[in-house]
Amino acid sequence: MRKYPINPFYALLALALTVATFSLSFKGKGLEPEGSESDSLRLIYSRPQAEWPAPWVDSGANWKPLGAMPVKLLDVLPRKQPDSLRKIIELGRTLFFDPILSGSNQISCSNCHDPELNWGDNRRTAIGEDHQRGNRNSPSLLNVWQVKKLFWDGRSGSLEDQALQPIQNPIEMNQLIPELVKELNDIKAYREEFGKAFGQKKASAERIAKALAAFERTIVSRPTKFDKFVEGKKEALSDRELRGMHLFRTKAKCMNCHSGPYFTNGEFHNIGLTYYHSDKYRDLGLYEVTKNPEDVGKFRVPALREVMRTGPWMHNGLFTVMDGIMNMYNAGMPRPKRKEHQKDDKLFPQTSHLVHELDLSKEERDDIVAFLQSITSRPYYQLDRPELPRDK
Repeated sequence: MRKYPINPFYALLALALTVATFSLSFKGKGLEPEGSESDSLRLIYSRPQAEWPAPWVDSGANWKPLGAMPVKLLDVLPRKQPDSLRKIIELGRTLFFDPILSGSNQISCSNCHDPELNWGDNRRTAIGEDHQRGNRNSPSLLNVWQVKKLFWDGRSGSLEDQALQPIQNPIEMNQLIPELVKELNDIKAYREEFGKAFGQKKASAERIAKALAAFERTIVSRPTKFDKFVEGKKEALSDRELRGMHLFRTKAKCMNCHSGPYFTNGEFHNIGLTYYHSDKYRDLGLYEVTKNPEDVGKFRVPALREVMRTGPWMHNGLFTVMDGIMNMYNAGMPRPKRKEHQKDDKLFPQTSHLVHELDLSKEERDDIVAFLQSITSRPYYQLDRPELPRDK
């Protein structure tokens, strides 16, 4: 855990923090002078972030300090883009919106990752070929460039590898890659586009994946009120949002899993949503990739930036209201207990020790939701769909 300097002023701030934290339990009960808690917190969090109080995290939690958005689009891509990279990105954008990538020629990547829907689909789970419903929620592609292990179960280690998997999935786009390559090469206009991007007028699986990945790396979210606050504009957060941030860092222990500038540790945890006894919702998560019994029910910790615009939430999209999520976390999430006939079941799921009862009041939970709003930017995408290459 990070060590913070100890000096008289900081000791005074720590004392104020203790008082403020204690007062959260009595808010609204007439036991606290109005405004004192927020004033104390604003004083504490007006200090440089290195001097903020250490977060409340459990043993074994891998956390990093919260931080402002570290990159903008020009930081993700080379500042002096070679013309070839710009052409590759343009080709990737065109492919992303082209339903030719599906077996039926009716489904594009944008069906599940629509820029007008915050690069998700606002559905519980994805709808694919022949209106088949998948069993997992389509995560937003915002800031996907920084994800190390992709998909909810981490089965892909690069955007290039990830790009081809939905295309081939029979429930999603149901397209054979050799057939797709042939279709693209049969269109003169597409051969011209591949020529501009790669120097050769020929599509291939590798070039399709490279172009799609290059475009996806340009999908970057905008700065938020929280970013302005961290960068020094200390009035950027309201009192409620500031209280929510403090609770997020302390009593609610959100930083056990959601930390760093993108509000995720990038790890995989079982938070009790395996639905182990349900034939309909049962999903073993990371175990399906590793076959390690310790990974049963573990899913990738999602980044929380833009979280208030990217529901429904969780790997199965079963939560449509943030209050419901807060209530579940407050109760400690499900913790299934073994029955006698399950004592030797090696796949019986174990909810992570990083999740436990929180004893947050309704007002405290509302404050945290207000903070989540502060790390969500305003809707802004007005991305026109490209003209699709077709021979006339």
